[in-house]
Amino acid sequence: MYLYDIVILTEERYFNPKIKNWYINQVLLEDTLLQNALEKYKLKVCRRDWADKKFDFTKCRYAIFRTTWDYFDRFNDFFSWIEKTKKHTKFINSADIINWNIDKHYLKDLKNKNINIAKTEFIEKNTKISLIELLERFRFKKAIIKPAISGAARHTYLVNKNNYKDYENIFQKLLKSECMLFQEYMFNISEGEISLIMIGNEFTHAVKKTAKKGDFRVQDDHGGKVEIYNPNKHEIKFAKECLKAIPFSPLYSRIDIIYDNNNKPSLAEIELIEPELWFRNNPSAADKLAYHINNIIKKEL
Repeated sequence: MYLYDIVILTEERYFNPKIKNWYINQVLLEDTLLQNALEKYKLKVCRRDWADKKFDFTKCRYAIFRTTWDYFDRFNDFFSWIEKTKKHTKFINSADIINWNIDKHYLKDLKNKNINIAKTEFIEKNTKISLIELLERFRFKKAIIKPAISGAARHTYLVNKNNYKDYENIFQKLLKSECMLFQEYMFNISEGEISLIMIGNEFTHAVKKTAKKGDFRVQDDHGGKVEIYNPNKHEIKFAKECLKAIPFSPLYSRIDIIYDNNNKPSLAEIELIEPELWFRNNPSAADKLAYHINNIIKKEL
């Protein structure tokens, strides 16, 4: 017997926080907009920390990943929880989608389907190679290094021949435990990264994220600026091509685009697990997501 039709998944920091700031208020607003939209359909909805061991997830028909932004730092716990919970609770997006999207090797799949991405070399765990060797081999003026499984710019660094020594130790340390990406730096990141939000196959709205002066990380929690953006038809077309190229049909997605060094749209990331969707900029997108979820649930009843 299910007590809830769907649980909105968050993390401990954002579940009934005692101290709030502008960032936490944004998180709470995003989850509230979706919860209100779902409850319009008379669905039984709750919001919980995914790692709450006292909460009985067997009583939830569905669970949707929204603000679970601590899993970047506790992957083993997260993977174990997914394997356990998926046996009795269905995930939105699905566990198969999560397992595919959580590892940036998925970029290889999309490149093989002719999706334009930055020139990327995957440096597998325990590979014996240095940053200067990589810089000389690929002749990138600047390069980004980051783990294949990561989020929120965790261990993401900008390297070149002048500063590579500053990052050699951390690079070698990370290689002992995980795969690393070595990517050509896209100089157009200075113009911002475009994020297009899709509900099903439908484009709903977009934002542009711009890094603060002297940085390349565009996330607002790293000081970046986020503004409403109206994409052109070519950017929307490219986003839909990226979505069509994946081997799944996600209920929600975010396509992050950067113009490459040839000034062509390229895929930075396709976010299918717990992307920020900026419902606060377009609440109707939350309504559309709730509409699709309601249809799925009602078919089962």
